[in-house]
Amino acid sequence: MNFWKRFSQLNARQLYRFALLFLSQPLLIVPVLTATLKTFSICNSLYGNAHQGNGKANGFRHALWNALVCKNSYRFIKNKQKTVFFAQELTDLYENVTKNEILDRTMDLHNNMLGRVCFLNYLDKKNEEMIEFLQKKAEISKFCTKIEEINIAENQIVYISED
Repeated sequence: MNFWKRFSQLNARQLYRFALLFLSQPLLIVPVLTATLKTFSICNSLYGNAHQGNGKANGFRHALWNALVCKNSYRFIKNKQKTVFFAQELTDLYENVTKNEILDRTMDLHNNMLGRVCFLNYLDKKNEEMIEFLQKKAEISKFCTKIEEINIAENQIVYISED
């Protein structure tokens, strides 16, 4: 399922929560949408539809999405910690309102966090370098079948399906 399809399925309460987040920082709507569209474009180019599943490509997509949300938002926020906090608030909200199984959600939250850490390490570098780094992380990502395995997979992209 893609981002726009999921977003269109949100109920009024869930949409209200997103609206509140962006009403407090309306200048971040464009950077977030740009990051989201760029993420999907890159993932479609690199992985085709494979990033829609729960495999390595999906882990890459979540990490990249968070890294790009941070990089794009940083231009407006101008504070690394506040930028990371905003991206976490946004992407955690997205993960919490979608209807994923707990293992899937845990995987997504873990990979999102890795993307925010990547942003901190690649803040002053070109996006291409960051993308290349995340691709390498995805190639050596860890297959997990339990939440406990995800929780101990420090600094690794994780995935839960061999698709």
